[in-house]
Amino acid sequence: MSAILDLLGNPALWIAVLRIATPLVFGTLGVLLCERAGVLNLGIEGIMVAGAFTGWLAVYAGLPLWAGVAVAAGTGAILGALHAFLTVALALSQHVSGLGITMLATALSYYAYRVSFPKVNTPPTVTPFTPMEFLGIPVLSAQTPLTLLALLLVPAIAWFLYRTPAGLALRMVGENPQAAESQGISVLAARTGAVVAGSALMGVGGAFLTLSAFDAFFFNMVNGRGWICVALVVFASWRPGKALLGALLFAFFDALQLRLQQSGAGLPYQVYLMLPYALSILALVLVARRAAYPQALMKPYRKGER
Repeated sequence: MSAILDLLGNPALWIAVLRIATPLVFGTLGVLLCERAGVLNLGIEGIMVAGAFTGWLAVYAGLPLWAGVAVAAGTGAILGALHAFLTVALALSQHVSGLGITMLATALSYYAYRVSFPKVNTPPTVTPFTPMEFLGIPVLSAQTPLTLLALLLVPAIAWFLYRTPAGLALRMVGENPQAAESQGISVLAARTGAVVAGSALMGVGGAFLTLSAFDAFFFNMVNGRGWICVALVVFASWRPGKALLGALLFAFFDALQLRLQQSGAGLPYQVYLMLPYALSILALVLVARRAAYPQALMKPYRKGER
């Protein structure tokens, strides 16, 4: 019992939790914006890969770190615009389009990396964001500015969704696009804007990995984080505050399993690797049954149809 309390009281654990949660917060907020408008975006895995690569490549080419973040966001926005064109304007399958975006973005990123560095075995590095030691708070001072940005985005997006006319319009097109159209709201514009903005956040989540958590781009570095974000939105019942809680919960399980491996409890390491996913699935099952999803989610809309 004392060992568990010592572990929970160790600031290093909570520093790791915040670091692991940061890309999940960006990605989950991005998915949340898309789905609140009624669009499922399974392109998130590929968008995070593309954001990680383009942001890192921009900094490697000589741009400042924040410019690299902007490039990653722009990459995500472009891929989001493609997804919105296919699913909103053309009303094609959101599942097929999203998976296609993931495969396209991932393949293009890996191809561009190989073309840019054909004879490099070890990934080139950049100088990443440095911790915010000036804050003076042990857990936060060990984080980089992107983590602070992710935390600030949670109340900002909650305010946007629940306190602004634009947020009300976005939620309305995700619940009842016919009613939204009758009020003069452009469903096409609202959904497209939500998907582009959400995809930009996904790109920033990918950039965190190469410009903050690490200092290089390597294959499979996103490692399924995009799919975790899709599940976390359901866990959060499409609410930003609960999305942050879900990201921190998964990150806690992940950070915990790393420390349990180091403790040498005698179990195969695969058991510890499975732990955060198994516990997250359990939490998802317990919460998702009561989740109130957007009523028009995954339902294509054509203007004038009833």
